[in-house]
Amino acid sequence: MAFESGSISCRLYYLQGRMPEDAVRRFAAHAAPPLETLGAEPLSGWVTGRHLLDRRIEEDTAFVAGYLRLTLMTAQRKVPEALLRAECRMEELAALEAEGGAFLKRERRAEIRKQVYDRLLPTMPPTLKGIPLVYDRQSETVYAGALSDKQSDALTLAFKQAVGATLIPATPAAVALKRRRVNARDLAPCSFSPEFDDELASDSLGQDFLTWLWFYAETRGGLIRTDRGEFGVLIEGPLQLVLEADGAYETILRKGTPLVSAEAKTALLSGKKLKSARLTLARGEEPWSARLDADEFLLRGLKLPPDQATDPVSRFQERMLRLDTFREALWQCYDLFLGERADGAVWKDVLREARAWVAKRVAKK
Repeated sequence: MAFESGSISCRLYYLQGRMPEDAVRRFAAHAAPPLETLGAEPLSGWVTGRHLLDRRIEEDTAFVAGYLRLTLMTAQRKVPEALLRAECRMEELAALEAEGGAFLKRERRAEIRKQVYDRLLPTMPPTLKGIPLVYDRQSETVYAGALSDKQSDALTLAFKQAVGATLIPATPAAVALKRRRVNARDLAPCSFSPEFDDELASDSLGQDFLTWLWFYAETRGGLIRTDRGEFGVLIEGPLQLVLEADGAYETILRKGTPLVSAEAKTALLSGKKLKSARLTLARGEEPWSARLDADEFLLRGLKLPPDQATDPVSRFQERMLRLDTFREALWQCYDLFLGERADGAVWKDVLREARAWVAKRVAKK
């Protein structure tokens, strides 16, 4: 999940409002409290990207190669469940012996559990977690390792409290509105299957896009020209196809050759659309590959082309530039899709071709 090395898993955000000039000072004012102040309740706040205990948020520690790099840190004490059960059982056995009963009532056991928990909690070492964040001033994009809704909500709230700007998740609907002025609510549901009615189909714009991208990669040569160069597009498994209707809601295809499997064709014919898959964008000898969640545009396990830098700052800068290249290439793929999706006459022809593609798919067992 880290941005400094390895693969990257992140959610993208737009800023609603401007990042203030004194953003570093404001984040510093909301820095995480000292770990020594941690009690029974969790504490949270901002730290730098250097490590989870670095509360010194200043210009030289908050910026790396021109990017704002921070982490929303949370610290709390937890009693391991196995330890809690063992300690509780010891106390219960002692109580039974002292009180001379055959068993303990539920209320007495709950009382013992609370007493044991309160006794053990202050002795437990702190557990630290962090949501890494990078702000790119050039594209005004925020990348953050907030993959769950709970993490995203916590990050959005803390960001708003610190600098006054709101983070808007770059969902398919938000990106469509910002880049192409396309309102997802104005688009009627559509089916890629020749055997499934449009009005019964999912209205997920992200699923439409990922299914269209699969169709595009297999029928139109799989090349897309962008401002960052020409990219080859490849969809790979595992595949997750879904449809909220009667019957099996979800089909997950792993191993083997899922793209040309009989199960993939059956899923498409039944009206299912692609919700997640591994997407590879390749420019010459440079491949970018990530598992894309179509409903929220989450990137999981994004592998970047190998970097050439040797020092940490240059390596971080090179990785962020490559991440930005992938983001912009993905958005321009999405632009191409939106240009067809929002034009009724064009989309009618696209669906006719896509349904033929589904009907004639090779289906290997």
